[in-house]
Amino acid sequence: MKDYLTIKEFSKFSGIEQTTLRYWDDIGLFSPMCRNPENNYRYYTPEQLISVNFITVLSNLGIPLKTIGEIERQRTPQSVVELIEHQERLVDMEMRKLREQYSIIHTRRELIKYGMNADTSKIAVLPKDERSFILGPRNDWKTGEPFYEYFMKFCDMADELRVNLSFPIGGYHEDFDSFLRAPGEPDFFFSIDPTGNRKRDAGNYLCGYERGYYGQLGDLPERLATHAKEQGLTLHGPVYTVYLEDEICTSEPDQYLAQITVAVM
Repeated sequence: MKDYLTIKEFSKFSGIEQTTLRYWDDIGLFSPMCRNPENNYRYYTPEQLISVNFITVLSNLGIPLKTIGEIERQRTPQSVVELIEHQERLVDMEMRKLREQYSIIHTRRELIKYGMNADTSKIAVLPKDERSFILGPRNDWKTGEPFYEYFMKFCDMADELRVNLSFPIGGYHEDFDSFLRAPGEPDFFFSIDPTGNRKRDAGNYLCGYERGYYGQLGDLPERLATHAKEQGLTLHGPVYTVYLEDEICTSEPDQYLAQITVAVM
């Protein structure tokens, strides 16, 4: 093998683009072994592939070139271990962030597509899968106070509750009687976060739909009660209000689509 390689030859030998080699040289990270004094051409040696491997391996791990340059000439096993352990923590944080983003995408997509395909004109008993959620603190509703005051209290506690507000937020009534008394004033708010430690059990649920802004459910509560009585259904457990379509997919608040579910026996 030749003692010296042109930048074109070394690029082919190392798999590093010529533009990248020139950039590394310009920032002082990795320079050619020598230059031709007459034309300033760069020349490399095959042994320099060792330095290239060091740079590319750490760079592929996401470590900044500046950091690589700082450690390159004085690296030791201990310093490299400390560096990659730090990077490992950063990557772990990024992976958790990506997993949460994926979960939000999956949850949003599932609810929106369900709303698009559901027959929202009908009240019916439908099977529902188990769903996890994070329950907020009890709402102490006071006469005359608007819905958003309590909703914002829940949002203000997001960090304490470990709630990502990008997940859909729903309303939770402890039972159907509580829902009938004040359908727009849920006993609790909850986040539809699949990592939550509370669960809506799988089973058959009475389901109804209503379009309108948060807390505005029209005559749906009465229609649900009438349907349950006519069909001889016994309702038990909490009532869940979930917005299948909200500001994420429509700019018209009166077109938000709420789904109300309550378990039947």
